[in-house]
Amino acid sequence: MWGNPEFPLLSKSGDIMIGGAFSVHSQIVQKLKKCSFYRVNFREFRFAQTMIFAIEEINNNSSLLPNISVGYKIFDSCGSTLPSTRAALGLINGQERTFGKSCSGQSTVHAIIGTSESSSTIVLSQIAGIFQIPVISHFSTCACLSNRKEHPSFFRTIPSDYYQSRALAQLVKHFGWTWVGAVRSDNDYGNNGMATFIEAATQEGICVEYSEAIARTASKEQVERVVRVITRGTAKVLVAFLSYDEMDALLEESLRQNLTGLQWVGSESWITAHHLTTMKYSNILYGSIGFAIKKAKIAGFQDPQNHILKEFWEETFGCSFQSSLKGVKQCSGSESLRDIKNPFTDVSELRISNNVYKAVYAVAHAMHSMLKCGEKSEEVNMSCTWKSILPPKEIAKHIQDVNFSLQSGEKVYFDERGDPAATYQLVNWQKNSAGDPVFVTVGSYDASLPDGKQFTIKEMNLTWFGESKQRPVSVCSESCPPGFRQAMIKGKPICCFSCIPCAAGEISNSTNSAECSPCPLEYWSTEDHNICVPKVVEFLSYEETMGTLLTAFSLFGASLTLVVSFVFFWFRHTPLVKASNSELSFLLLLSLTLCFLCSLTFIGQPTDSSCMLRHVAFGIAFALCISCILTKTITVVIAFKARTPANTVPQCLASYQRSGVVGGTFLQVLVCVVWLTLAPPFPYKNTVYAAERIILECNLGSSIGFWVVLGYIGLLAMLCLILAFLARKLPDNFNEAKFITFSMLIFSAVWVTFIPAYVSSPGKFTVAVEIFAILASSFGLLFCIFAPKCYILLLKPERNTKNHMMGRNMQKQF
Repeated sequence: MWGNPEFPLLSKSGDIMIGGAFSVHSQIVQKLKKCSFYRVNFREFRFAQTMIFAIEEINNNSSLLPNISVGYKIFDSCGSTLPSTRAALGLINGQERTFGKSCSGQSTVHAIIGTSESSSTIVLSQIAGIFQIPVISHFSTCACLSNRKEHPSFFRTIPSDYYQSRALAQLVKHFGWTWVGAVRSDNDYGNNGMATFIEAATQEGICVEYSEAIARTASKEQVERVVRVITRGTAKVLVAFLSYDEMDALLEESLRQNLTGLQWVGSESWITAHHLTTMKYSNILYGSIGFAIKKAKIAGFQDPQNHILKEFWEETFGCSFQSSLKGVKQCSGSESLRDIKNPFTDVSELRISNNVYKAVYAVAHAMHSMLKCGEKSEEVNMSCTWKSILPPKEIAKHIQDVNFSLQSGEKVYFDERGDPAATYQLVNWQKNSAGDPVFVTVGSYDASLPDGKQFTIKEMNLTWFGESKQRPVSVCSESCPPGFRQAMIKGKPICCFSCIPCAAGEISNSTNSAECSPCPLEYWSTEDHNICVPKVVEFLSYEETMGTLLTAFSLFGASLTLVVSFVFFWFRHTPLVKASNSELSFLLLLSLTLCFLCSLTFIGQPTDSSCMLRHVAFGIAFALCISCILTKTITVVIAFKARTPANTVPQCLASYQRSGVVGGTFLQVLVCVVWLTLAPPFPYKNTVYAAERIILECNLGSSIGFWVVLGYIGLLAMLCLILAFLARKLPDNFNEAKFITFSMLIFSAVWVTFIPAYVSSPGKFTVAVEIFAILASSFGLLFCIFAPKCYILLLKPERNTKNHMMGRNMQKQF
């Protein structure tokens, strides 16, 4: 009887009995002992008819279970756990209520097919598992059912949500949707499936803005609240892990609140549900995408071959067999199902029905193996060895081992958890030429393939919500372009972020970089911070303005010194030149020329040879220069002390001068040789001072060596200054000691100022400061010592006499 789960909905006796539990009625109000039904679920009724069709097909097949008849008992599980419990008891013991009564000890069915809901199937599996009766579900996808400890005799012909949830996460990731909403059924199917999806989505970097649940028995107010949450959300993609009936409730309320503009991503439970394709819902769901079970065809399965139930007929044609009902047309019984379009009559999308078909055949093949049908070749009729007692545990073992192919070529087998191969079709809701919604396969998912090859999609064939061909965007924050990094916003999910430009010297060359990567040591970021380029190498070159000016001054100083040398050579026989100690003067002019020229070694790209040459040339040239001046100063002092005839200048004075110059210079040469031997200067790429550029400079090798060279020059200069200062008032009209004093004061001032400037100057300016000190001190020596002499030689020749050189005071003493 319809509406009473205490009795089979449909039944037929046979040697082997297969039980069935389907939610033929939905939207129920549970009472104490029975269910009051609101409508017939055509899809579930088709599942029941598919089971009957498969059993009849097996009975007519002489090669499968020959001489064995297969019967069935089909109960209505009402889509709820309590009726499912009654159905399970009825299938096992032949009647619903057995408490307080003795059991027969033998189940009335050998295997059970059902149910469509995970929660109902869990109850059915737990009860049947007590007696080790195998249960094969065609539509229960909860991953929890794969637990062999809790469900040792459970099998299914539909993949576990463990795979579907991960496939959905990969699908969402593929389209770049990092900000999604989620709604689920408040049962084992929805809660477990959504939990797995959220876990997988989090691993893929996807954030769920909200996750709402709808129970089958939810009140209108509860559904209204869920729709309001969806409406207020900012996510443009909604992942709906809903069962058949909860989807109906959500869509009804969505219509009332005019919920539009969402891209729906659906689970297999509703994504190919034909009753949702009505024009009533199509505007909301058009463009939906989700994974579905592979579509199949069952040869010969069209109209139902058994008796059509009265309630189904009245529901289908909107009529009544009771003539007393006013306002309702009377059924004639001659109406044709061929003119009706509903989930029962439409056999073009046999997805879940094919799972029922496979489940029936799995039981048949297991029993065929268990009864050793056709193993005795001498038996012409290939009969089976009948057993009066068929242990359920043994039946479950043979179901576990089945491996066969259907007429369509599809293989059927179970893994160690009782699950089939996880394969899906990616389905997109589109419109055909007539404007009717159709399910178009646009991709696939096969969990048995290696990572990276499981998911395929033909994106060019997709249609999105609003009949758009442009993929929707659903993100909490706009993508950060290359050159920026994501910065988390306090109190927000990780998908909500600010875009912060990469710091100097760091880059990000991809979109939505979590962090910026530092450039290698010798590279620097561009202005866009999306690529590293070689750093600018900085050194004082001849091409730049500063280098050109310093070169010009250096050459000018050397040239001027050569001009002075020519003047002195031209007037070499005059008293002034002779009085100035011509030999030392020419040697001094040579050393000054070297001082001017040595500054050129500091300009240009540093190399091993130039780094060693610049400091050595500088040290030796100035040591030679100051040694000459020191010797000249000592000579002046000695000469004036020997100004009386009784105290004539020693004849060995010339030898002394040469020894003084050579000795003073040799010590500096010795210091330089030791320096170059132990720790010579070398080119060095300085990346510390300026991060954005490389300062190519000469590393001193040994700072001690450099400061010893400089200190030795300073020591010679100080001795010269002291002696010249003491001799500044010696009686003559051309007191050279006075000019030497001035030159040493300028020299000392330049190099004392040089030290702090050298230490604090950055990069190439360090070299510039050193060159400036060389040129300034060289010009100071040249002008202070030789400018007055050149003035007399060229402009005041009347002063270039011996008497004038000796002076009036000198003459009086003779």
